[in-house]
Amino acid sequence: MVKRPPAGTIPDSPGSYQFKDALGRVIYVGKASSLRQRLSNYFQDPRNMHPRTAQMVATAESVEWTTVRNEVEALMLEYSLIKQHRPRFNIRLRDDKSYPFLAVTLDEQFPRALVMRGRKRKGTRYFGPYGHAYAIRETLDLLLRSFPIRTCSPGKFNEHQRLGRPCLLFHIEKCSGPCVGEIDEMPYRQLVTELCEFLDGDTDEIVTRLQTDMREAASTLEYERAARLRDRLVSVQRAIEKQQMVAERSEDLDVIGLAEDELEAAVQVFFVRKGRVVGRKGFILDKVEDLSAGGLVDRILEEMYGDEPPAGVPKQVLVPVASGDVATYEEWLSHLRGSRVQVRVPLRGDKRELHETVTRNAREEFVRHRLRRAGDHNARSRALTEIQDLLGLPEAPLRIECYDMAHLQGTDYVGSMVVLEDGLPNKREYRRFKVKDVPGNDDYAAMEEVLTRRLSAYLAERDRPIGERGERPSKFAYPPQLLLVDGGKGQLGVAERVVQRLGLADEIPIASLAKRFEEVYLPGSADPVEVPRGSEALFMLQRIRDEAHRFANSFHRELRGKRMTASSLDGIAGLGPARSKKLVQAMGGVNAVKKASLDDLKALSFLPAAVAEAVHARFHIEASPG
Repeated sequence: MVKRPPAGTIPDSPGSYQFKDALGRVIYVGKASSLRQRLSNYFQDPRNMHPRTAQMVATAESVEWTTVRNEVEALMLEYSLIKQHRPRFNIRLRDDKSYPFLAVTLDEQFPRALVMRGRKRKGTRYFGPYGHAYAIRETLDLLLRSFPIRTCSPGKFNEHQRLGRPCLLFHIEKCSGPCVGEIDEMPYRQLVTELCEFLDGDTDEIVTRLQTDMREAASTLEYERAARLRDRLVSVQRAIEKQQMVAERSEDLDVIGLAEDELEAAVQVFFVRKGRVVGRKGFILDKVEDLSAGGLVDRILEEMYGDEPPAGVPKQVLVPVASGDVATYEEWLSHLRGSRVQVRVPLRGDKRELHETVTRNAREEFVRHRLRRAGDHNARSRALTEIQDLLGLPEAPLRIECYDMAHLQGTDYVGSMVVLEDGLPNKREYRRFKVKDVPGNDDYAAMEEVLTRRLSAYLAERDRPIGERGERPSKFAYPPQLLLVDGGKGQLGVAERVVQRLGLADEIPIASLAKRFEEVYLPGSADPVEVPRGSEALFMLQRIRDEAHRFANSFHRELRGKRMTASSLDGIAGLGPARSKKLVQAMGGVNAVKKASLDDLKALSFLPAAVAEAVHARFHIEASPG
C-alpha cells in the first residue's frame, strides 16, 4: 500500500499525479488545482473512501506528481499521460465499432475522396463520423455530380494516366478527368475546396452560384451546359436534404447525450455545423474509477477533444450535466479552437429538444449494447462459468432466481422472483408475491416470508409421491442452482436463515448483490467476493438484479393504482366491474348513483331488481328508530 509522502513535500500548486504499483506501472492518473489538497484525500481511513478508490490506493506502492503553471496545463498533461499509460483504474473508453469518415486527401496533387476508418493521418481532411459507411457512399455519389473529384486509388490513377484514357466515372460525369489532363490543377483544387465547404455546412453560397450559372447559361442559349448545371443543382439539393437541419444556420455545436448504470455508460455525440448534423459518434465507457456525473462529463470531453477532432472544436458544446470544472475546460477548448468556446447544459428551447434527441439515441444504443452482451451464447457461457468459479458453486448455475421487495412506507408490500435459465430470462417462471404477515416497514421480515413461501412450496412438491404429481409440474417445482437476493449482508442473513430452517442449506447456494457498490456477499464471509468489473459474470448478476427490481416495482405500482382507484361501488353483491362501469356511465357519475332513488335504479334495464336494491341500500341506510 502506498505511504503518505512526508508533510510539506507535496506542492500546493496545479499539476498531475500518478500512482504506480510495485512493478512501476502507472495504475492511475489524476489532475488537481492543488496537488496537496487532492492527494491528502487518498491518505485517510479506507473505510471512508469509495471501494474502487480504496482498492487503487491498496494496490499502489508509490505516488509521483508533476507541477505545471495552471489548471489547463494540468488537464492537458493528465490526458497525455492517460493516453500513454492506459492506467487500469482510470475510466476506459471502448468504441463499440470503428466509425467511418469521409476523407479528402489534401496532400496529393489531385486530392481524392474516399471512405476511411481507423487512425487519422496528416494531410487528410476528415468529415463525420457517420453511423454507416453506406450513408457516406450515398452522399458522396450525389456530390460527385456537382464536385467531380476523383475517388480512385493512386495505382488506378497512374494506370489511366499512362494509358491516356479516362475511366468510366469520367464518361458518366462523376470525375473531371485529371488523370488525362481534362482539368488543370487550379480549377480542380477549386472543386475540392467547394466540396469541403459543402461538407462543412456552407451550402447556401454553392446553391446560389449554381442557380446563377444555370440562368446565365440558359440566357446565352447554352442549353446543354444549363442542363448539366441543373442536374448538379438537383444532386446538391438531395445531399442537403440528407443533412438534417437542427439549429440556426450560423451555429456550430457538438451535442453529447449520455445513458449509464453503475458499471458502464453509453455516449452519443452529434456534430452540428452551420445548423446541420454533419456526423455522429458513439462509444461505451467502462466506469472503472469513482466519478461524479460532472467528472464523467470531464472524461468524455477529454476523450473527444484530446486528439485533434475530425470536425474541429465548435463554438458550443452541449452536455447533460455541468462539467466538474467548467471554467478550466472552456479555457482548454478555447485554446484548441482559437476563439471562445462555451460548455453548457441546455435548459429550454430547440437546443433542449435536440439534446433530448441525442440522449434518446444514447439510451437506445445502451439497450442494444446490453442486449448484444446478453444474447451472445459464448458470453453467457463464460458468465455462468465465471459465477461458478467466483462463488465456489458445485456446478454452473443454469437456473438463477433473484428476489427483491417493493413497498411505499410499508403499504402494498410485494415481492418479486425472476428467473434466468441458461443465462436468459424465462418470464414464464417469474412470480409475484403479496406480503401478508408483515405489519409496517420491515424488509427483512418481508423477504423472509417470500422466501419461506417459495421454498416451502418446492419442498411440498418434492416430497409428494411420484404417482400423486400431476402431468404438469407446479410453478415452484424446480429448485434454483443459485438463489440471489437484492441487498447486502442483512438480506443475505435472512436467506441463510430460511434455507437452514427448511433443511436446504446443502442443496441451494445463496448470495446477495448490494446495489451501491456492486458487491457480492456469501454466507460465512465478512468480505465481499471480488467480481471483476466489466466481466460477463458481474454483468449477468447485475442484469438479473435489475430485472427483479423492475418486476417488483411494476407489481407494486399495479397494486397501488388499484387501491387508489377503488370505488365505493366495490363489494356490492351482483355488481361486478362491467356492470358497475355501465351503471356509472348511465347515471352520469358515482355521486349520481349515490343520490339515485330506488325507482331510478330499478328503471335501468341492465340492473336486476335485487342488485338495484343492494346499491340503494349501500347509500341509503335509514337510521333505526331510537
